[in-house]
Amino acid sequence: MTIEIPVRCSSVGLLLVLLAAGTAAGAGAASDTDAAGRAIYLNGVLSSGLSLEGRRDPDLKIQGATAACVNCHRRSGLGMVEGRNTVPPISGLYLFHPRATTVDDLNLPFVEGMRADRDPYTDTTLARAIREGVGVDGRPFNYLMPRYALGDQDMAALIGYLKGLTRVPVPGVDQNVLHFATIVTPDANRFQRKGMLNVLQQYFADKNANARAQSPRLRSSRRMMFKVNSRWQLHVWELKGAPSSWEGQLEKDLAREPVFAVISGVGGATWAPVHHFCERAQLPCLFPNVQLPVVAEQDFYPLYFSKGVLLEAELIAHRLSGEQAKPRRVVQVFRTGDIGEAASRALASSLRQSGLEVVTRAVAAGSVGKGLAGALEGVSATDALVLWLRPPDIAALSAAAPPSATVFISGLMGGLAGAPLPGAWRSVTRMAYPFDMSSQRIVRIDYARSWFALRHIPVVDEPVQVDTYLACGLVSETLSHMVDSFFRDYLVERVESMLAHRILTGNYPRLALAPGQRFASKGGYLAKFAEPTGTRLVEDGGWIVP
Repeated sequence: MTIEIPVRCSSVGLLLVLLAAGTAAGAGAASDTDAAGRAIYLNGVLSSGLSLEGRRDPDLKIQGATAACVNCHRRSGLGMVEGRNTVPPISGLYLFHPRATTVDDLNLPFVEGMRADRDPYTDTTLARAIREGVGVDGRPFNYLMPRYALGDQDMAALIGYLKGLTRVPVPGVDQNVLHFATIVTPDANRFQRKGMLNVLQQYFADKNANARAQSPRLRSSRRMMFKVNSRWQLHVWELKGAPSSWEGQLEKDLAREPVFAVISGVGGATWAPVHHFCERAQLPCLFPNVQLPVVAEQDFYPLYFSKGVLLEAELIAHRLSGEQAKPRRVVQVFRTGDIGEAASRALASSLRQSGLEVVTRAVAAGSVGKGLAGALEGVSATDALVLWLRPPDIAALSAAAPPSATVFISGLMGGLAGAPLPGAWRSVTRMAYPFDMSSQRIVRIDYARSWFALRHIPVVDEPVQVDTYLACGLVSETLSHMVDSFFRDYLVERVESMLAHRILTGNYPRLALAPGQRFASKGGYLAKFAEPTGTRLVEDGGWIVP
């Protein structure tokens, strides 16, 4: 369905090893040379298997991953700004471009650090620059830029790899339209699906209502006030069938409707096929609404707000392993086929490292409440009980006092403040809560609430809708800083750098990302109900970053 709504700098000498302009890699498997260049650039590993080595002077050298070009020039090759240091773009699109009088005359997408006042590099001058630290103009590079004694084979491989960076045209980027997809799995909660799509569709409509038909060219600081105003087009990819078929479906979706990035999305029991597809297709997947994300910090393209129930497991583990009076054992209860199964594995793995005995009891999928009584048999007051259950099962718990004096429940699975926990359980139960407390985040989410009200958007799942609105705002703000440099890798990099400066962070007290971090919110609370009835939660201890 389509909805259209009219310094840590290490490899600086690489700044030069660049690309024969305009070369685009084919769509087939990477050649050995491509793989060798990629390994040097991203991992600091030479074709021989030895570590890349760079030197700033005879006594100071860097090696391996620390020397990899990606540290300064980023995966896109478009560089970065860190403090007062600007690392310029190193793709052939920029370094091989003929000299121009001004940046305006370069006729290239705007990137901070791009230069007009120098001659273009050649393969020979680039190789000299990498090995000797001398620019095409004969001037030495900044001290931060190491010199690399690369052999001819590795030099050729690296230059070949760099020639493929920031290729144009970019899929999903038309002259005046940016195409985005959102992905819905077949087992996604229908209220979350509806709430997310309502927010996305309205945000895209608002965005397009303010877009100009023709955007002026952007090339210099004098003209930065004129922002690119592309229309946004949303494609909704509804998956069907078993998870094993989702990657194949997504391949067809992407071929039929090329998009620049995936924004938001909603999933159910698993998101793994979507995550793996986006990483393989090098397609940014920005902040989907999933309670069980994939933890793969070395992946690049999928970004999440938090680890969901896996973070909840870490919060509970932090409390239990830190208690002076340890429980006799920890008993976990979950229904098979639900995300609590993965959360219970994560918690068990963590607690066993602390020497705690963990007992896991799986209740077969079936009627509400069925099997719970049996799963709770034998639990004593000295045990810690952890419930990975949905609201219907929580409501079906016995009205009598719980069998344990220490109970934990999942906030995401149990319904957060609306969890129907029987009154007798409330005084001994702590809820894993991966958001800021309601009283503290109210100012940050009031803007989203007002936006929903003014546009008559029904609030059917506030956390999901607030996160979706936040994701849209982050993408919009990031794109405005990218100006007209619409490259997929650069989008992810700019989101990383923008997050730390974001004031309106929605459900979270703070957000931050860095290379090797894919989860923007790192912590949460353990909360408790303030009264025997009602929905008011209060924190039980401070903010926890496990």
